[in-house]
Amino acid sequence: MAGYRIERDSMGEMQVPEDAYYGASTQRAVLNFPISQRRFGRDFIRALGLIKRAAAEVNRDLGLLDPTIADAIVRAATEVAEGKWDHQFVVDVFQTGSGTSTNMNANEIIATRAGELLGQPRGKRAVHPNDHVNMCQSSNDVIPTAIHVAAVEAITRDLLPALRRLEAGLRAKAEEFWPIIKIGRTHLQDATPIRLGQEFSGYASQVTHAIRRIERSLEDLRELALGGTAVGTGINTHPEFATRAIERLSQLTGQAFREADNHFEAQGAKDAVVEASGSLRTAAVALLKIANDIRWLGSGPRCGIGELLIPATQPGSSIMPGKVNPVIAESLMMVCAQVMGNDTTIMLCGQHGNFELNVMMTVMAYDLLESIQLLARGAANFQEKLVAGLKADRERCEGLVEQSLAMVTALAPRIGYDRAADLAKKAYESRRTIRELATQARVLPEEELRALLDPESQTRPGLGGASAGG
Repeated sequence: MAGYRIERDSMGEMQVPEDAYYGASTQRAVLNFPISQRRFGRDFIRALGLIKRAAAEVNRDLGLLDPTIADAIVRAATEVAEGKWDHQFVVDVFQTGSGTSTNMNANEIIATRAGELLGQPRGKRAVHPNDHVNMCQSSNDVIPTAIHVAAVEAITRDLLPALRRLEAGLRAKAEEFWPIIKIGRTHLQDATPIRLGQEFSGYASQVTHAIRRIERSLEDLRELALGGTAVGTGINTHPEFATRAIERLSQLTGQAFREADNHFEAQGAKDAVVEASGSLRTAAVALLKIANDIRWLGSGPRCGIGELLIPATQPGSSIMPGKVNPVIAESLMMVCAQVMGNDTTIMLCGQHGNFELNVMMTVMAYDLLESIQLLARGAANFQEKLVAGLKADRERCEGLVEQSLAMVTALAPRIGYDRAADLAKKAYESRRTIRELATQARVLPEEELRALLDPESQTRPGLGGASAGG
């Protein structure tokens, strides 16, 4: 058939596109899994390339693999790691749960390219995808290793730096906004005064804690399953292979990977991935709260809360001229929702570690890496396009404080809860301020009343207005 060549695997002949570097096993998977348009991305393919390179180098050094073939595999695998053959990774994410199809996709690409480097045409097996490229390996230890390697690299390279920039941006705003007193809100109702800077310090602290949780999850992600082969026993693997290959992976990535303490846990369960996803979900919850708060605090510009002035990035309406919406915050909120959904999928997949192998690894890998990149890009965009340009409407913030019925809270220790509540009720009904009614009723001496109702004094611990808190 024009445009095709004949390739063979253990099941027989298959027609493969002439320009393909993959072979029969990959083509079978393409036909078997016409499910979605989702394919593994750069981070995962890079990890596969690095694993195959490390394996070839170690097998050569152990005397298991002919040096000429090994060197050709190393060159081909390096090209895979660098992204030269990403378009040849054609297998759907929704495939065999062990990722065998994707492992063979990598093996066949590397074998074909290595053979080409040795002067052999495509379709000739000068380098064998199983016997040579997959030596001392199984899909069952390669795929979980690739998940961990890809996740650690993406988290340390992309996500943590983005979160640290956002953390710094929020702390800078906390300092900038510290002098501004505004009304606090609980249950969406007016509460006692708070500094706008205090509010933003809470947001910064949320990101700090999110970073710590993600960093803790890296500890178990640095454990690699490589060397366990089929079921964790290490059958068909040199006793020194795992230690040497993982050491080489550490050198290639600059990350401190180590061999799994227990290969049966590493392959039968995916708890480290579930834990990492959980830390991403928690970060998403924090970022959604921050984005939503800022969106609400910037609502208006005239008929909402309007305490924050959110940078205008684009027209907000196709029908209402001049309308500007908090689109950057909304974008981050949707990112967070997607990450939470991915975590649910990962949690469900993590339950399917049946006996010696989890059989839903490929979708776990896809969703984990997607969550990492979504959070990294979402946080970076939020910092750059919203937080950095955020301003406060000080007049609006401080003007609302005097109107709050919660100002009466500062009087309660002196006049009692019930009398204070009655004062608040009367202020609400008469549409007057607490200060006005308390002054008129002479509930306390004027000087004491002024001290207790000083908004600044209410933003720190104390019972006696300006005389407390130090």
